Amino acid sequence: MDVRNLQRLEFDKVCEQLAGFASSELGREKALALRPATDAGVIRIWQSQTSQGREILRREPEFSWGGWKDVRPALQRARRGAMLDPLELFEIGQALAAFRRVREFFQKRQGRYPLLEKIAFNIGDFHELEKKISRTVLPGGEIADDASPALYQIRRKLERARQQVRERLEGIIRSPHYQRYLQEAIVTVREGRYVVPVKQEFRHQVPGLVHDQSASGATLFVEPLAVVEANNEIRRLQAAEKREVERLLTELSAMVARQGAELAASLEAMGELDFIMARARYADATDAVEPRLLEEPKLRLNHARHPLLGKGAVPISVHLGYRFDTLIITGPNTGGKTVALKTVGLLVAMAQSGLHIPAADGSELGIFAHVFADIGDEQSIENSLSTFSSHLTNIVHILNHAGPRSLVLLDEIGAGTDPTEGAALAQAILERLQELGAKTLATTHYSELKNFAHRRAGVENACVEFDAVTLRPTYRLLIGRPGQSNAFEIARRLGLPEELVERARGFLSPEQVQLADLLAQLERSRQEAERELLAARKAREEAAALRERYRLLGEQLAAKRQDILARAREEARRLVKEAQREAEEAVRELRERLAEESARAREEAIREVRERLAGMRRKLEEKPSSRPLEGEAPAAVSVGQAVYLPRFGQQGTVVAVAGPEEVTVQVGVVKLSVPVRELRLAAETQGGAGETGVARLLEEKARTVSPRLDLRGMRADEALQEVEKYLDEASLAGLSRVYLVHGKGTGALRSAIQQHLRSDRRVKSFRLGEHGEGGAGVTVVELA
Repeated sequence: MDVRNLQRLEFDKVCEQLAGFASSELGREKALALRPATDAGVIRIWQSQTSQGREILRREPEFSWGGWKDVRPALQRARRGAMLDPLELFEIGQALAAFRRVREFFQKRQGRYPLLEKIAFNIGDFHELEKKISRTVLPGGEIADDASPALYQIRRKLERARQQVRERLEGIIRSPHYQRYLQEAIVTVREGRYVVPVKQEFRHQVPGLVHDQSASGATLFVEPLAVVEANNEIRRLQAAEKREVERLLTELSAMVARQGAELAASLEAMGELDFIMARARYADATDAVEPRLLEEPKLRLNHARHPLLGKGAVPISVHLGYRFDTLIITGPNTGGKTVALKTVGLLVAMAQSGLHIPAADGSELGIFAHVFADIGDEQSIENSLSTFSSHLTNIVHILNHAGPRSLVLLDEIGAGTDPTEGAALAQAILERLQELGAKTLATTHYSELKNFAHRRAGVENACVEFDAVTLRPTYRLLIGRPGQSNAFEIARRLGLPEELVERARGFLSPEQVQLADLLAQLERSRQEAERELLAARKAREEAAALRERYRLLGEQLAAKRQDILARAREEARRLVKEAQREAEEAVRELRERLAEESARAREEAIREVRERLAGMRRKLEEKPSSRPLEGEAPAAVSVGQAVYLPRFGQQGTVVAVAGPEEVTVQVGVVKLSVPVRELRLAAETQGGAGETGVARLLEEKARTVSPRLDLRGMRADEALQEVEKYLDEASLAGLSRVYLVHGKGTGALRSAIQQHLRSDRRVKSFRLGEHGEGGAGVTVVELA
């Protein structure tokens, strides 16, 4: 695309903003040099690169892409054979460390960011060079003492020599003999040699070499003869140190030069990655989206914002190339027509440059080979061109080069000359552009162009909205409606006297006045309808929010109801356990009365009791049915009245009335607090498990269990059958300890019984009887 057209769209300012998000000089250079592409494949790759960069920022925000400088000048000097100074080498080392970090980043995430990974693989591995530089050059450009064994030895000797000189000179300045000759009792350095400050009048009292004199001439800096040789040794060691440092720098510079080509390629890759990450950061900062790219040269922008206006930009929605190829925008000055043109052109240029665009999801753009823009006042005194001539020169260029894949942006087409001739010329230009297949956006004040758009196929009117109440522009773009200049209203708002405004209206023809009034009335009606539509949408959203709130409340109430029912079931289970304990006590009390019954009768009774209790437990643990209870609840109940509980399938007796809505019902030995609405009148068909059911069964059957079972004289298999039945009865009766009498004999029966007890889950532990319990002839069993 032509550079001048991009400048008219202020694309260079976008590039400057983009450059501010780069971390390196190379990235900034690429941002400032950015130009739109016209190859669809290239543009898609650029857009995907930006998307992958934004994904890295989202998933890896802590990773640093900076910390390195542009070392291209130093690299060029090294490749020409120059010796690099320590600071240049240190910066190269910093760049190599950044190269390594980036390589490792993508190596650990292979396949996650393929387009950026492909660029990163052009970064070389400079492990040895980086290690050598970091070991030799310290931050600030200092050479490390241990950069080489020779340098280490030289610096050790140098330090010892300096120490010896300082010690000798400190002996002199502390000597009472010399102190009166010295200006100050200090050791200083002049021309790289250690000296002492001697008063001018005592020059000959301190034999030595004079190296400097104070500004007043009162002080001479003298190197005493006693340290001359030692200072000479320091100078010799300093020269050796310098030669060794130069050798190290020359060696490192040569290593850099040998890998110069690979380093240059790595720098280029790092600059490209930094440029991509700058595009990603810029997209995040402008809340941009990746546009959908189309094959055809057309566009649809949803809530697009001018990137240079920041948060103050008013979004516009515009489409071109679907139902029409030419859009004529009308409206008052300062209403946003020019901004709308620049927004469209700028977002097209940004998208074709790989930048995400500040717009809403669903925005789509075709690939345009050219974007032509004739925007702004380009009056040229140098070329003797008026504003009209300058615009016409641009339009001639556009007509000579525009085609089916061109986007043309014309601001105030036909302006700067006679309105009638200008409007006619504008219509001819728009017709020609339409014939060429170009997609055109034009702004104008001419009423003739509104009629042109209305009657010509493929051309549509649009306007920038003007609030008829506040008399201020809203900067919104409305497609399908012609706009008004609103010159009279703006003049009135800016303070033009009312009589002048009315006088101006008097110069209009009656048809023009009627048309203006009609358009104004239609605009007011449209704005009022839009406000009512917005209010209706808001009301609908509030209603939806209320519905959602009530739905959540309903769910919460249902959850609370289930929680209350769960607690009720838990309370019922607790009451059943208490009833079981009461039944166990009853069993123990009635055990003697039932001792004479046969084993078969005891077994049958225990089985029935167990089945009844298990049935009650199952019904208590069942979830209450959500289906309505059959039948009607009694209108009133009284103490002693028999009732039926459908939820538990049991009949009971009312023992207390807590109020008009809740009573206490006794079911066997269990007392339950139940709402009256969940009760039904007792009937014969609903009986079966009333107050006498479980309690009487417990009383009649559970007493048969004795704590001792005599197995003497039985064979092992018969004894094990009896033990199995007996442990069932004892568990039901709640016995914690029982005694199995097997006798001493050969011990075979005892062994068989104890072997069986080891695998029985009802048995907690067992042991042989103690003295008084039957000794080895009895096994004492503790039940779980």
